[in-house]
Amino acid sequence: MSKGSAAPEDDTRHSDTAVAPSGARRREIVAALRAALPARAVLSEAAEVDPYECDGLAVFRQAPVAVVLPESEVEAATALKVCRRLAVPVVARGAGTGLSGGAMPHGSGVVLSLARLNRILELDAEAGTARVEPGVRNLAISVAAAPFGLYYAPDPSSQIACTIGGNVAENAGGVHCLKYGLTVHNVLRVRGLTIEGEAVEFGSAALDAPGLDLLSLVIGSEGLLVVVTEVTVRLLPKPRCARVVMASFQDATRAGEAVAAIIAAGIIPAGLEMMDREATRAVEPFCHSGYDLDAAAILLAESDGEPAEVEAEIAQLQDVLTAAGATSIEVSNSDAERLRFWSGRKNAFPAAGRISPDYYCMDGTIPRKHLGKMLESIAAMSVRHGLRCMNVFHAGDGNLHPLILFDANLPGQWARAERFGAEIVELCVALGGTLTGEHGVGIEKINSMCLQFSAAERAAFFGVKQAFDPPGLLNPGKVIPTLHRCAEYGRMRVHGGQLPFADLPRF
Repeated sequence: MSKGSAAPEDDTRHSDTAVAPSGARRREIVAALRAALPARAVLSEAAEVDPYECDGLAVFRQAPVAVVLPESEVEAATALKVCRRLAVPVVARGAGTGLSGGAMPHGSGVVLSLARLNRILELDAEAGTARVEPGVRNLAISVAAAPFGLYYAPDPSSQIACTIGGNVAENAGGVHCLKYGLTVHNVLRVRGLTIEGEAVEFGSAALDAPGLDLLSLVIGSEGLLVVVTEVTVRLLPKPRCARVVMASFQDATRAGEAVAAIIAAGIIPAGLEMMDREATRAVEPFCHSGYDLDAAAILLAESDGEPAEVEAEIAQLQDVLTAAGATSIEVSNSDAERLRFWSGRKNAFPAAGRISPDYYCMDGTIPRKHLGKMLESIAAMSVRHGLRCMNVFHAGDGNLHPLILFDANLPGQWARAERFGAEIVELCVALGGTLTGEHGVGIEKINSMCLQFSAAERAAFFGVKQAFDPPGLLNPGKVIPTLHRCAEYGRMRVHGGQLPFADLPRF
């Protein structure tokens, strides 16, 4: 994330799609949209569209030709039909909290903001489901379900602002994803619109649906296949009891090994998070969570369920953590204390914004057994690139969120931060992991896709895209790299015939 920084002039990340439309073309697009939609639904003046020029990855910006804000599925379909007829690219947008540039506009296209589709259409407490529009905030679902003793489990750090449509696009997770899963595990049905403006549905309220199982294909597709207009989510009973164990370690490698030991012991905590010293020292003045600022790393492990069950699991966690080398262990004794322990982890991103003009959040995944090695490698990268890095990990499932701190106003710092981030992603792949866990590819990691996926695999991705969106107008130039882009990336990254980290053993 960057607060007020323009894209580097020499960046070629958008070369596949960035074509400035003529004035006549702009007028044609706006006129067609205004003729088909209410006046309040179409924004086209510079002052109106500029706030939509980026998402949370603000180092890359591009203003759209227009922004459309439909208030119904019918209006959204109408906008798509106009864009299809005029061959106008469309980028769907939720709250703009994404961190991979997935909602950055196309310079010749339209942003289709679903922010006004924000109604909870139905909440069925007996079935444990909620049917909502895409602009409903993640946290609002749990607030609405609370009177029935229910809640929606995926809880990304931005849950107070991010929308369920964006969560579906990125397959968002959160600190409790280890036990309760990602968005894909908590959504039963998605309704959306094709680029033709045709309504399609995936999944059902039942345990299974007839035909091809395309629900999991659409979830995480980053707006490349359909525009989401309605989502049916699964609601869970709120646990009767929840407590958090907070453990300190004087060695980050031991903290990583403790994570593996917890899972090996057969314990699946509701949440299992790791923060290094750089992170705890950033968030403590902001949140006053009571973190051990002398520890090299801390672990937060939550147990939930029936009180007796929680009590037994907490005791087991303490035994495993002690054996793994924890220097101190605290257990929450009230729900307020539990939330205080979590507050620092939940607010790591805004805390980074308090101590650095800009930060760049990575999102790779690795096998849990390599957490310690990854922390050591990131520390070495930090020295090599001359930039600080806060590490906050969904340690339980190996999902990493290193926050690289930099100042985009200083020449060369963004370039160093981007190279730092690329090295982290490359190492994730070399260690047997993947280049993204929950933030998506967008434009941020599109080059890195060349590293993880073969030409045949990328061709298959393009085949799926072609099947859903033949004209290629939905969020074009994102996620799937072209052959040309991969060739360019290879020339940039190959040194002496090898990619960085290519000689690392595949543990």
